[in-house]
Amino acid sequence: MMSFTIELIYRWGHVLAGITWIGLLYYFNFVQVPFLKAVSPETKAEAFKHLVPRALFWFRYAALATWLFGVLILMNKGILGDAFLLRGPSAVIGMGAWLGTIMFLNVWGIIWPNQRKVLGLVSATPEQKTKAARLAFLASRTNTMLSIPMLFFMASSSHGASIFF
Repeated sequence: MMSFTIELIYRWGHVLAGITWIGLLYYFNFVQVPFLKAVSPETKAEAFKHLVPRALFWFRYAALATWLFGVLILMNKGILGDAFLLRGPSAVIGMGAWLGTIMFLNVWGIIWPNQRKVLGLVSATPEQKTKAARLAFLASRTNTMLSIPMLFFMASSSHGASIFF
C-alpha cells in the first residue's frame, strides 16, 4: 500500500510539473516568440524585464521537477535501469524517459544559459546576445518537436505498451 501511495504522489507531481513545463514550452514557441517579433522595442523591453524571467523560472523548475518525479516513478517501480537501457516492456517508457532527459538537458544546458545572456542577466556583447537568442530558440524548437514523441511514448507505456511487444 505504501508503494502505491508514494507512486501516486510521484505520478501526480510528474503530471502537474509536466503540464506546466510543456505548457510553457508551447507558450514560448507559439505565443511569446511571435508576439515579441510584433511589438515595439519598449514593449519588448518590458516583457524581458518582467514577464520572460518569471516564465523562464517556472519553465526550468517545472522541467527539473518533471524529470525528477519521472525518475522517482521508475525507481519506485524498480525499472529505472531497464527503462534507460530500453529493455523489454520498459523500453516504451524508456524512450519517453530518454526524450524527456534530452529535453531537460536542453532547458538547463542550452536554453537557460543563453536566455540569461539575452535577458542581460549576465554580460554579453550584442553579437553574443544575437547568437544566444538563436541557440535558445533552436533548442526550444527542438524540445517542441521532441515533446510529441515523448508524450506518445509516455502515454503508450501504460495505455498500450502491448502493441510494441
